[in-house]
Amino acid sequence: MRKVMIIGAVGAGKSTLVKALMGEQEPAVKTQSLVFRDWLIDTPGEYSENPLYYRSLMATSHQAAAILLVQDATRDRSYFPPGFAGGFPIPALGAVTKIDHPKADPDRAVSLLRSSLPAGEIFLTSAAGGDGIAELKELLLGIVKR
Repeated sequence: MRKVMIIGAVGAGKSTLVKALMGEQEPAVKTQSLVFRDWLIDTPGEYSENPLYYRSLMATSHQAAAILLVQDATRDRSYFPPGFAGGFPIPALGAVTKIDHPKADPDRAVSLLRSSLPAGEIFLTSAAGGDGIAELKELLLGIVKR
């Protein structure tokens, strides 16, 4: 089965999102290397923050059906370069995390993500509150089963 590769900055909530998508309750731990799980690939945040790792992301994307770019709603900048999603040979989607955090600005996060992901659906999510998780999971599972 092909997988969905999740990419985002350190602390963006990727591993917590993965846990929520898998229905797991225990707290997430920092991802140190590529983690292949059932239908997901969790990537370390450093891979998106350092262009030296882009080659690894590109190579790994050949094992994936899609990529999911993750933007933290509490951050005021994007760690992806403009047009980043267009560099991959597979479809790209977006997820904004932590939308229920007191410092969250989901509209700003969507705008930041759009510079890297000009096309493709963007989901607003909260792993803590469960917002958007079921809808995102349904779409991602549909993609990997094609």
